[in-house]
Amino acid sequence: MLNVVSRRFFLLLLIASIAIGVPANAAPLDNNLAQTPPMGWNSWNRFGCDVSESLIKSVADAMVSSGLKDAGYQYVVIDDCWQVRRDTAGNIVADPERFPSGIKSLADYVHSKGLKFGIYSDAGTKTCAGRPGSRGHEYQDALQYAAWGVDYLKYDWCNTGTEDAQAAYKTMSDALKSSGRPIVFSLCEWGDHKPWLWGKDVGNLWRTTGDIADCWDCKKQYSSSWPAILDLQVGLESYAGPGHWNDPDMLEVGNGGMTTNEYRSHFSFWCLLAAPLIAGNDIRNMTPEIHEILTNKEVIAVDQDPLGMEGRRVWKDGDLEVWAKQMKDGSRAVILFNRGKADAEISAAWQDLGYPAHVSANVRDLWAKKDLGKTTGKFTANVAAHGVVMLRVTP
Repeated sequence: MLNVVSRRFFLLLLIASIAIGVPANAAPLDNNLAQTPPMGWNSWNRFGCDVSESLIKSVADAMVSSGLKDAGYQYVVIDDCWQVRRDTAGNIVADPERFPSGIKSLADYVHSKGLKFGIYSDAGTKTCAGRPGSRGHEYQDALQYAAWGVDYLKYDWCNTGTEDAQAAYKTMSDALKSSGRPIVFSLCEWGDHKPWLWGKDVGNLWRTTGDIADCWDCKKQYSSSWPAILDLQVGLESYAGPGHWNDPDMLEVGNGGMTTNEYRSHFSFWCLLAAPLIAGNDIRNMTPEIHEILTNKEVIAVDQDPLGMEGRRVWKDGDLEVWAKQMKDGSRAVILFNRGKADAEISAAWQDLGYPAHVSANVRDLWAKKDLGKTTGKFTANVAAHGVVMLRVTP
């Protein structure tokens, strides 16, 4: 219990904070959500605006039957184009032709599968596809999402004009907190306003770059290949942690624009980066190779490690790189990465991983699911072009 002096001091502090315009409850977002990076599926990368009630239900079914749910995936998220207008009271209205049973019924169906339900909106007057955005309706929309049973909101940044990003996202963050329902808040601001500097006070994850493209080496107007996005993560690792994550965008694994080897590399890095694992392929129709990538539990365990440290690049020589991530048990997850066009030998030195050179460590190949024995000082492997060798190194 506070004594009289403490109570007086607290009262004076409260009055002072009000006088200078600082909210008494100013503090980092603490909704106790996303303590490990969120895992799930989003409609945009594969289906774009072609979303419907039947699609989402069939994806929820497939998430269970394919084993994705057992591997840790839980959020089923509808991206843009589910909404068509606002009614006379300003309430957001779902497309009645594509979602005839309504969003509440669809969320109930997803929940009946033991999964969680996500939805999309925008901080501007319109979404990126020209549907109604949430500007000026933030609290109204948040209450509607809560009533529908929404568990996750992806919030975009199109048609925002001169809005201040931090203030706009803070408005929706406060609206979600006041809705009475725990809702993961995903900021999709593309990294333009350095959200890693302020995002943890507002949301659970924030995009660090523009959109991802389903290719190994391409550059489009608003999207980039995943290796280009990977380079933009260097130096951001200190901003991530339990409840607040850097988001290099959703996964392209299985969408057809890359080889299985390149998809395996893509997935490996998203796990090492402690990135949200939001699948974006048609999970109802996966090849065995893509299924094996998305459900490798040892690789996923790297992403979901409760310490919550983001991996970083520890060595680079031209097209050859070594990345490492500290794990809660003291081990390191390690990626030997070959960007080149020919196979190459890459070594991970213990000192680059934060271990003394004389230490003997067990090495396990996470894709081969095979122990490689004890090694001292370094580990060397041949790495395929555009490929990775992903290891768990345990002293």
